Amino acid sequence: MNSTIDKKLAELGVSEAAGLAPLFAEVRARFDADAAVATDEFAWKAFRDAWLGRKNGVLARITDNWLKPAAPELKRAVGAALNELRAHVEARIEGRRLAIESGAGSATAARDAVDLSLPGVTRPIGSRHLLRQVFQEIEDIFVSIGFSVVEGPEIETPYYNFEALNIPEHHPVRDDMDTFYLELPNGAATPLLLRTHTSPVQIRTMEKHEPPVRVIVPGKVYRRDNPDATHSFAFHQIEGLAVDTDITFCDFTGTIDYFVKQFFGASVKTRFRPSYFPFTEPSVEFDVSCPFCGGSGTAASGGTCSKCKGAGWIELFGAGMVDPAVYGFVNYDATKVSGFAFGIGIDRLAMLKYGIDDIQVFFQNDVRFLRQFP
Repeated sequence: MNSTIDKKLAELGVSEAAGLAPLFAEVRARFDADAAVATDEFAWKAFRDAWLGRKNGVLARITDNWLKPAAPELKRAVGAALNELRAHVEARIEGRRLAIESGAGSATAARDAVDLSLPGVTRPIGSRHLLRQVFQEIEDIFVSIGFSVVEGPEIETPYYNFEALNIPEHHPVRDDMDTFYLELPNGAATPLLLRTHTSPVQIRTMEKHEPPVRVIVPGKVYRRDNPDATHSFAFHQIEGLAVDTDITFCDFTGTIDYFVKQFFGASVKTRFRPSYFPFTEPSVEFDVSCPFCGGSGTAASGGTCSKCKGAGWIELFGAGMVDPAVYGFVNYDATKVSGFAFGIGIDRLAMLKYGIDDIQVFFQNDVRFLRQFP
């Protein structure tokens, strides 16, 4: 007896024909024992592969090691016993699959059931960043008096960022604003830079719309600056523009005064000081009475107010009537229209309103700071 099955039969101490039944009964008993522990999907898959795998499965090994090398007179008997075993294995494996799927559905339903008698679980939720809250507050104020909110690209051409705003190539103002240019392939049609203000969107808006135009433009801007408590290379602005056939400086002052009182409170006072900006004429700097000391210059403790340095006034932003030269870039008739424009630093307003001393905390994502402004 040279074959594996002959050796196994010899070990059993029975004749070849008589030894087939106990041999396959032993294998079947082993299979039934394995099936009993396949109680979940993962175990069932491992169980199935162990018995029905094409290369290393038990039935495949029986075929290779018992059927193929069996003596000719035993092949028919071994094949019949193997087929009977295979039918039993496949039927039992399929039955285990159905049982597991049925049980899994019940288990899932039990797991997903909600016990309404249990106390609720409070889950922490996030909130809007303080700068986004200030953005929204300012937008709501201007929308309430007829302005629309528009946005534009942060990567701009020098034409929209400078030239169309009456800032030609060699204008001194560009010394502070010619900052972050992008490295482009050779032969690029025009240079590109990170916008230094949101004013380019005002030009884009006027190109697309005839007067009247009343818009505010929120967004992030970039300038080369040395970071410290009050400066950053990236910060936020809301710029505004109103153009119509009969807008006067009085309309401008009334609009700005209304906004400041809505934002800081009705008790603050406002004032304008002459200034210069290339895209407005006349231009002004806008100041507000210090909301921390009430404009007295004296802190509640009796010393000098640290916010306004004792002046009683705080500079907020620049503004003015739109320079007629700007209308030429958007094909507006400067003899028929007039308007005003302003630029508000959101970071600065947030610092003033909420008593924040360092602009850098807006960008550090310190949860201890953010949680103060839910």
